Amino acid sequence: MNPADHASNRPKKRFGQHFLKDPNIARIVASGVTKDDVILEVGPGRGFLTGFLAERARTVHAVEIDPDVLPILRNAAPGNVVIHEGDALLFDYASLNPAPNKLIANLPYNVASPLILKLLEQVESIYTFRFMVQLEVARRMAAGPGGKDYGVYAALVQLFAEVKVEHKVSPKVFDPPPRVQSAVVEMRRRESILRAGEYDGVKRLVLAAFRSRRKRLVNNLPEPVRGEAPGVLASLGYGPDERAERLAPEDFVALYRAVSWAL
Repeated sequence: MNPADHASNRPKKRFGQHFLKDPNIARIVASGVTKDDVILEVGPGRGFLTGFLAERARTVHAVEIDPDVLPILRNAAPGNVVIHEGDALLFDYASLNPAPNKLIANLPYNVASPLILKLLEQVESIYTFRFMVQLEVARRMAAGPGGKDYGVYAALVQLFAEVKVEHKVSPKVFDPPPRVQSAVVEMRRRESILRAGEYDGVKRLVLAAFRSRRKRLVNNLPEPVRGEAPGVLASLGYGPDERAERLAPEDFVALYRAVSWAL
């Protein structure tokens, strides 16, 4: 490889790339994968984790945006790896055949949060999510009501899945080492608590409820529902001055059902 080629294959900040290089962490991330699984891997980079997944899975769909690493990825990938070039946030996941049932990935930092929510919202075939992200992001995903990290993102993600931070990960296992710690997160899609067609309305309500964290939840809601909301909160065990960060995802669903007529 000439020097120019080597430079083009270096991790790129604009893609949020921190390539995994530690086999022990790769095994931890890939644990639980079986020959019955069809894996979606986003951001495979040079294919280090991809190889561990391919050994265990039936099929691996690897979605990569960086054209400079694609030749290395293609050379490294076994026959059961299907490589797709594209932007993970714009990719048509419904086109994947066979459909993936698990996401296993070292996610690029710059797409991790919106991508996970997009997959939960749109790719119902994926039931298990096991991935690495920044520790701060992992905590925001897994935070429970009342905690400082609990907000819009946790409430929406947890409408769909149970979330657990499995392992903290040292910066040393990546090239280049990030300036922050990372974590392995596992999500398992939960039995839906939403009725057909409810999600968009519940999402709008959650976004409104957290619009100003310092205000009472009722004061963040649209004017037409402010009169009824305190009574609904009381039926859920909350006072009229409650703030949004105290409500569990299920409570937002109940609140939405009670006031949806006015939204």
